Amino acid sequence: MKRKVIVGLSGGVDSSVAAYLLIQQGYEVEGLFMRNWDSSANNDILGNQEIDNDVCPQEQDYLDSLEVANKLGIKLHRIDFVQEYWEYVFEYFIKEYKKGRTPNPDILCNKYIKFDKFLNHAINELKADYIAMGHYAGVRFNEKTKQYEMIRAVDTNKDQTYFLCQLTQNQLSKTLFPLQSLEKPEIRKIAAEQGLITADKKDSTGICFIGEREFTKFLQNYISNQPGDIVDIKTNEVVGKHIGAMYYTIGQRKGLNLGGMKEPYYVAAKDIDKKIIYVCPASDESYLLSNSAIVTEINWSLDLKEYMDNVDEFECTAKFRYRQPDVKVRLNKIKDNEYKVSYDAIVKAVTPGQEAVFYLNDICLGGGIIDIVE
Repeated sequence: MKRKVIVGLSGGVDSSVAAYLLIQQGYEVEGLFMRNWDSSANNDILGNQEIDNDVCPQEQDYLDSLEVANKLGIKLHRIDFVQEYWEYVFEYFIKEYKKGRTPNPDILCNKYIKFDKFLNHAINELKADYIAMGHYAGVRFNEKTKQYEMIRAVDTNKDQTYFLCQLTQNQLSKTLFPLQSLEKPEIRKIAAEQGLITADKKDSTGICFIGEREFTKFLQNYISNQPGDIVDIKTNEVVGKHIGAMYYTIGQRKGLNLGGMKEPYYVAAKDIDKKIIYVCPASDESYLLSNSAIVTEINWSLDLKEYMDNVDEFECTAKFRYRQPDVKVRLNKIKDNEYKVSYDAIVKAVTPGQEAVFYLNDICLGGGIIDIVE
């Protein structure tokens, strides 16, 4: 009997080709389209360039997914996770911004929606053996350690293991990533050869399942303006005004509106209570640099004891933001799922609220939230 796979068809080229490849590999394939955001119900007005479109982008994505499914001869299901996305992803996202931190909604979406709500619906309701996504990543079973390992994609520029760092052994055991060994040009070529409507479709950008937004205006839908001073961290001189410190992230340069300055300035620190943004000049980025951080709420995607002689203190590599080159790090356990992470290389703009993701060669070990930067 064929093994049944439910593919998350999103209306993009990657998930379209993932479905095609699984059919070629002999699986029984069906698609499932998720709708996770409702601009009208969620008051998504400010910063939304698409609010007045005749067809909203999500509906167009569904129509594209339907055409791909018809072309491939597979059934397409549709499900609404708008409420779940709001409760499990977006409320946390806004709460963290109010604290002046910078969360990663893509990681939350993978953890709570794609590989939880979607996975459970596919397995329990649609009677699937596996789910599959168009992510650039891979899963393999290590016979020696008896662990499912999430591994990097061959296309290092597109590798998405950073965003998948919260997955568990159970989730990995039920997930297929057909694109692991392919690069983007090959995927578009396959889509074109198969006559799929998504072959030349632009990659989606912006916030996971929400899309491109004028970000500061978008946040104003949910967080009211709290104006304050922009202060030079070196001289303590007020150099400008802002409309809300929570709208800015560490290392940000654009959007500060500091006209007439001799050089660009970066956000170096924030004081939410005093409504102050501290900035530093580009010629002195020392205020953006760090050599250690406290990382909390770490999810280890596998059992570290199978890979480390000492799980309380070990070396590996880490990324502190997507597409950043790996940095060699040393981890010292503070308590369960909380480590001090030290790095010899001085790293720029490590930001509280974002994710530190850990690797052992090509294996993604897991990741946690950057809590304090030292």
